[in-house]
Amino acid sequence: MQHFKNNPKAKTKSKVTITQAFKTIIWPRRNLVFIGLILIVIRSLSGLILPWQSKVLLDDVVPSKDVGLLYNLIGIVLGAILIQSVTSFLLARILSVQAQYLISELRAQVQKKVLSLPISFFDNTKSGALVSRIMNDVEGVRNLIGTGLVQLVGGTFTAIVSMIILIKLNPWMTLFVFVPLSIFGYIALRAFKYIRPIFRNRGEISAEVKGRLTETLAGVRVIKAFNAEAQENKIFEKGVDKLFQNVKKSLTATAFMTSSSTFLIGVATTGIMGIGGYYMIQGDMTTGEFLFFTLILGFMIAPIIQMSNIGSQLTEALAGLDRTEELMNMTAEEDDKERTIELNTIKGAIAFDDVSFSYEAGKEVLHHINFKASAGSTTALVGSSGSGKSTIAGLSATFLSPKSGKVTIDNQDLSKVKLNTYRQYLGVVLQDEFLFEGTIKENIMFPRPDATATELQEAVKAAYVNEFTDRFEAGLDTLIGERGVKLSGGQRQRLAIARAILADPKIIILDEATSSLDTESEALIQKSLGELIKNRTTIVIAHRLSTIRKADQILVIEAGHIVERGTHDELIALNGRYYDLYTYQAKI
Repeated sequence: MQHFKNNPKAKTKSKVTITQAFKTIIWPRRNLVFIGLILIVIRSLSGLILPWQSKVLLDDVVPSKDVGLLYNLIGIVLGAILIQSVTSFLLARILSVQAQYLISELRAQVQKKVLSLPISFFDNTKSGALVSRIMNDVEGVRNLIGTGLVQLVGGTFTAIVSMIILIKLNPWMTLFVFVPLSIFGYIALRAFKYIRPIFRNRGEISAEVKGRLTETLAGVRVIKAFNAEAQENKIFEKGVDKLFQNVKKSLTATAFMTSSSTFLIGVATTGIMGIGGYYMIQGDMTTGEFLFFTLILGFMIAPIIQMSNIGSQLTEALAGLDRTEELMNMTAEEDDKERTIELNTIKGAIAFDDVSFSYEAGKEVLHHINFKASAGSTTALVGSSGSGKSTIAGLSATFLSPKSGKVTIDNQDLSKVKLNTYRQYLGVVLQDEFLFEGTIKENIMFPRPDATATELQEAVKAAYVNEFTDRFEAGLDTLIGERGVKLSGGQRQRLAIARAILADPKIIILDEATSSLDTESEALIQKSLGELIKNRTTIVIAHRLSTIRKADQILVIEAGHIVERGTHDELIALNGRYYDLYTYQAKI
């Protein structure tokens, strides 16, 4: 599946043109589109049979009272109607199905692109907004590959053929019609130019509203706990009103086009009645010719009116593709051309060499960090909240990249390593561990869906998950609800640790892995963590200092600096910041 040409350096909003859409979406499916065009030409031509035979009926059949000719005429009209029905069905069957397939293909491509983007992108983007962009923005392409564009082309063909017939019938009457239609065409083109940014903004507003709604539903317990329903209702009402104002603008423009077409076509029709009536009175036009002209005129005008509607649909489709292209043009993590090193195997030695980092320009949160974590060792990070511990962990996991200095794995600069070849050796257990809706078994097997039953059971026992699943009627097949809401904090944490054990990584990052546990659960987890970190390079962030006494080295982080380092006993002997933290916790 192709997409629009990447342009990561583009700073202005992307704007997809019909030419781009043609090259990337329509041309690869040219065979189907060509079949669609043939079908719509056949349908259009068969549609002209009825007005033509109406003229024959009035000018030839009725005056001659030829019943046999009447039967032939009826047969021709029924055949034309049958052809119209069959071609209409085939158009919908072939192109509409292909359009829906393209939508599903595009959604998969956009979702793949989104997952390839760096963590920083997700930190600044609402998940609900991304869901809207993945699911909704590509919907409009059905009007490009589906019946919309083909109807536009087919309608143009019908209008041209009809105009040729009208000119042959009566050029002066045709000229009279052409003037108001030209005015309508000009109005429509101006309206489409006005509507496109409205449709684009609608996608953005819709994404914002859905993003907030997703957050509201996810945080319903917090909302109810603080009695904040009214506050959330106001925020949502403000968002949907903003969406309504946007829709109102597009409806106003569309209504103006519709009313303009009604007026101008009404003027044309009135003029045709007057001119046609005059010609019939003078004997220059038969009744059949006038009826034929009127019906063919309808065949010319109807596609033009329809094209205004299809034009709106195509404008909306291009606005959605504008937003889709923005995502597709973003630079994925793996697109970094400097990442050329592939890790086939690692020992697990991590080193920070004069690393500084800032989330915002001019506001460093880490300053010249230097330390080494030898393969298989445990490094503990302690310090006040906001001191930079999680940032160091994020750098170790390659979720973040240093602004200066470098982080290495086995003396290889991580900024030059292909991320997938490093992360295959990485395991992470977070403070607020994310669990997927499904069963306990599915969540544990998430990193290795092909793991054997024996490997699964070993991970379950190592993390003491069986201590609570044995009490469940469905055992490991117990459904845990969205984000594991049916489990306690300690149970969720043990499940996450079992998942990390089954992944069998070389490097483990534990971010407050025992913070959610009661004393009994913590004792069980400490045993399982002992198995998890054995012979693995481990970086631990912990507020409970009693859990890291056996660490090979402890780094005390304050205000983005390493202020102390050493083993537990060495730091206690220093009688410094670590000593203060440890003795304070011991008293609590």
